[in-house]
Amino acid sequence: MPLLRQVPRSEITDEVILTYFQHLFGDRDPTVEPGTATGTPGDWWSVFALSPDIFRHAVNGFALYRSPERRIDPILRELGQTRAGWVKGSQFVFSQHCKSLRGLGCSEEKIAAVQHWAVADCYNEQERAVLAYADCLAQASGRTPKAVIDKLKTFWDDQQIFEFTYITCLYDMHAVITRALRMEFDDREEPIVEVAAPEDFHAADFLGGSRKKQETQA
Repeated sequence: MPLLRQVPRSEITDEVILTYFQHLFGDRDPTVEPGTATGTPGDWWSVFALSPDIFRHAVNGFALYRSPERRIDPILRELGQTRAGWVKGSQFVFSQHCKSLRGLGCSEEKIAAVQHWAVADCYNEQERAVLAYADCLAQASGRTPKAVIDKLKTFWDDQQIFEFTYITCLYDMHAVITRALRMEFDDREEPIVEVAAPEDFHAADFLGGSRKKQETQA
């Protein structure tokens, strides 16, 4: 379950939110009967409903990146969004945009290789450039060598580079939010935890501690 309260359908009065709920869930209340067509629980929507103006801002962002006014190839755009999800460790963003890539006709080989694009031979020069830039944005927090931008400028103008930058960073944000609040597929326990030592372990044994040295001397 998400870490914040989900808003039940009965409490929603905002018409925009109700329209999206009807489209996604029909007459169901997703807080009681979760599930969407893509297999997600759908709790992103019921948590974002906590703040109607933020909900509208977020869904406007979805419309923005799909707008016919965008001048970047949608597969290149989705590669950036998918890689941002992977880099930020968001199973939700990564998984959803793998599906988006598939819907755009991207090959299964390329979708599977997003995780390890740097050593994959399936991408063309432009795809490798946008994946490298996505890493600069999502993995290096924007620290970008000039050579990366110079490479992008061999096939994109400044407006296209800006569009890709904004959209990739937008999905970097969504990845962080869904992980922080444990929404959708990011409702997972922390995988990096201490693994218990054997029962006969003593702290002094660690890396040749004093007890082990005493035993050796004896």
